[in-house]
Amino acid sequence: AWGKPVANGDVVELYGLKSNRDNRAPLSGGVVVDALQTYDQLGNPAVSMQMDSRGARIWESMTGKAFKEASNIAIVLDNIVYSAPGVSNGAIAGGRSEITGSFTLNEAIDLANVLRAGKLPASAEIIQSEIVGPSLGKEAIQSGVYSFVIALIFVLLWMIFYYGGAGLFADIALLLNILLIFGILAGLGAVLTLPGIAGIVLTIGMSVDANVLIFERIREELTKGKGLKKAIADGFSNALSSILDANITTGLTALILFIFGTGPIKGFATTLLIGIGTSLFTAIFITRILVDGRSANGKSLSFSTPPTKGLLSNINLSFLQKRKIAYGISSVLLLVSIISLTFQGLNQGVDFVGGRSYTVRFENPISPSEINSVLNTTFGSAEVKTYGEENQLKITTKYKVDEEGLQVDQEIQNKLFDALQAYLPDGLDYDNFVNGSSEKTIGIMSSIKVGPTIADDIKKNSFLAVIGSLIVVFLYILLRFQKWQFSLGAVAAVFHDVVIVLGIFSLTYTFMPFNMEINQAFIAAILTVIGYSLNDTVVVFDRIREFTNEHTKWEFNDVVNSALNSTLSRTLNTSLTTLIVLLAIFIFGGESIRGFMFALIVGVIVGTYSSVFIATPIMFDTQKNKTNAKE
Repeated sequence: AWGKPVANGDVVELYGLKSNRDNRAPLSGGVVVDALQTYDQLGNPAVSMQMDSRGARIWESMTGKAFKEASNIAIVLDNIVYSAPGVSNGAIAGGRSEITGSFTLNEAIDLANVLRAGKLPASAEIIQSEIVGPSLGKEAIQSGVYSFVIALIFVLLWMIFYYGGAGLFADIALLLNILLIFGILAGLGAVLTLPGIAGIVLTIGMSVDANVLIFERIREELTKGKGLKKAIADGFSNALSSILDANITTGLTALILFIFGTGPIKGFATTLLIGIGTSLFTAIFITRILVDGRSANGKSLSFSTPPTKGLLSNINLSFLQKRKIAYGISSVLLLVSIISLTFQGLNQGVDFVGGRSYTVRFENPISPSEINSVLNTTFGSAEVKTYGEENQLKITTKYKVDEEGLQVDQEIQNKLFDALQAYLPDGLDYDNFVNGSSEKTIGIMSSIKVGPTIADDIKKNSFLAVIGSLIVVFLYILLRFQKWQFSLGAVAAVFHDVVIVLGIFSLTYTFMPFNMEINQAFIAAILTVIGYSLNDTVVVFDRIREFTNEHTKWEFNDVVNSALNSTLSRTLNTSLTTLIVLLAIFIFGGESIRGFMFALIVGVIVGTYSSVFIATPIMFDTQKNKTNAKE
């Protein structure tokens, strides 16, 4: 191939390129993550290039071979060789390289632009795809909407039962909040996925929590003998700090996830960020307008009902005295979880290991073990599990996971059809097995394909997103509460919750009757647990800070116990409301959402426990001076 013509030059270089049978480059421009014009050690223009994980592996092999053979590697665009550098220091690991030579500044910039844009000759290849058939998609939508409506009705009725007339105003604010969220998502043209639903679930919990915080503070002010208008004003004022701290903490987490997350995780972050904004608006402004409007007309407004009046208001539990018992329980749970994670591991889905997964529906109930035996012969290895009904299986294989292209996909589908043909109805051909019609009830109902490159990137970005969010939360709580002990307690509680949820999944995935794969949706569930746990913990910490300033003569353990007791009603109320939502979706939702909801249910229970018995006690035990709350 000819080299790139030089401006005002009379000579064009001709390169001899070594090709393969397919006449394709060993590496395409798609593996280049970034490329920048830089300068080498002598100050000459150069190009720095970074590849993704798959490209890095192939690049290391190519550069090692070129170094041994003293040959060059050509960078070709539209059959023109832009550069053909040699390898000076052996195989290049990690995917980061520097290309040097007799570049002018403009030539280096041009080469960096070509590499960064990924415009090197390459055919389009699908390295990640998810296909859901119309029949299965319709069923998922129906079950999803059905379960969401049931959950919402439960929440609306609970708020009225617990808070009476004020609960009705909270319901109006909640409905408006949901309407705003869906309206904004529709305006953005967003597609709602499982992680997106997780964001909405967390948003509902936070929206309800904001109203619960406000109403509980108003009830406290009424108990002190204040008039309705004064109690409402003071209640909103006193609750504002807790509401803002909890929402800002969760918002910072969502922002980090949006920056580092990919695909569904970014969708979760987007939904959550929108939900935080709408929740603050509806709780602080809409609920306030409704409540003030009622009281301004001189009409009475109840903040409780006969069964809930005074409930948990005079409780006085010594939480700190029980902390050693809680430490013991948590230590056992953490130890068991870590042992299980170490020796049994997790059931990682194709999102994290790469491969292909098919949901196949049969006419009659089918034995997973029998199909597994058949497919092991066909693909070498396969994983087969019942997925929902007994006539539906989820089949996962890593057969030819490193090979991409439509031809490979069709080959695997052909092998799958041939292997399962004896178990399919007579007359069902390959085309109907794979594609079918809109009313399809037999064959491949959905499929997922994830290439190894994407799987590696998903794992890396998920890890960065979680770690980044924890660091930001630690710093914000440190800034807000002015003591590292509060940050340590919050992060320790989050670590505690995440490890236990992972441990329970590790312990139970082999016998649970629903899918418990670790995929991107599960990561969204973990992120929801982090958000919920932080929200719960920050509310308790905010009350500790308030009591510290109000009761300067109290011993610090009295301050902490009083703060925990005063927030107990809010903690249990919010947790119960959130669990109602999750249980309704878990029971009435589709099969694809059950493992996801199970993670959230476990996370909410563990998160509620940790905010009281882990975060606060750790904060207390790491305080040097416990004799006076102000010191």
